[in-house]
Amino acid sequence: MYAITISEPGGPDVLQWSEVADPRPAPGEVLVEVAASAVNRADLLQRQGFYDPPPGASPYPGLEVSGRIAELGAGVSGWAVGDAVCALLGGGGYAEKVAVPAGQLLPVPEGVDLVDAAALPEVVCTVWSNVFMVAGLRPGETLLVHGGSSGIGTMAIQLAKSVEARVAVTAGTAAKLESCRELGADITHQLSRAGLRRRAGQGDGGARRRRENKNNMGAKYLDRNIQALATSGRLAIIGMQGGAKGELNLAALMGKRAAVTAT
Repeated sequence: MYAITISEPGGPDVLQWSEVADPRPAPGEVLVEVAASAVNRADLLQRQGFYDPPPGASPYPGLEVSGRIAELGAGVSGWAVGDAVCALLGGGGYAEKVAVPAGQLLPVPEGVDLVDAAALPEVVCTVWSNVFMVAGLRPGETLLVHGGSSGIGTMAIQLAKSVEARVAVTAGTAAKLESCRELGADITHQLSRAGLRRRAGQGDGGARRRRENKNNMGAKYLDRNIQALATSGRLAIIGMQGGAKGELNLAALMGKRAAVTAT
């Protein structure tokens, strides 16, 4: 088969379409014939030499794919050859075929194009595990989503609205905020025009702050995110784009009985 390999760290020109050995599904795995692979930040970092795949994972980039099952490994049940699937991977998605643990497969939802489905696993798993499984968003609570027009942001809006939560978002442009409103966002903040802390209580009469806050910026907005939390609020940190180290005001955290999680 052919796969995209990385000849050396660098820009897009180091990506090569190379003939490589076909993968074989081990017990508990399935072989997927790839229709499409999504692009994630880790793929860009791997190309630049700043990210190594997990031990035992394929050396090729690509963390999520869509396609059809071509072969079942020993012991796999509940799936059949030809099933349309999408999958979350440790690597290897930039290839014509990839072997995937069966537990990392998702069926392609009805009405979703097979190619489009390649962009589902990472955002769905990230949002569901952080916002619902860890932080426990409930109907009637308010979720603040930073980067509302991003892949994770747009998924967070839709999933939160599906459980009847209120959604506030931040984004950098009016056009991005409009796209968030079209997806159901109740409150929108353009951060280039106003600080998060000053606007945290606006849009709902100042009556309540955000019960849950999804932060992919890391240390940069840590203090402002805590200030924006409601009493008994939860701050879910899922990224470090704004830095990995910051100063945490424990008094503010304790005063709000707030919880901070990071994954």
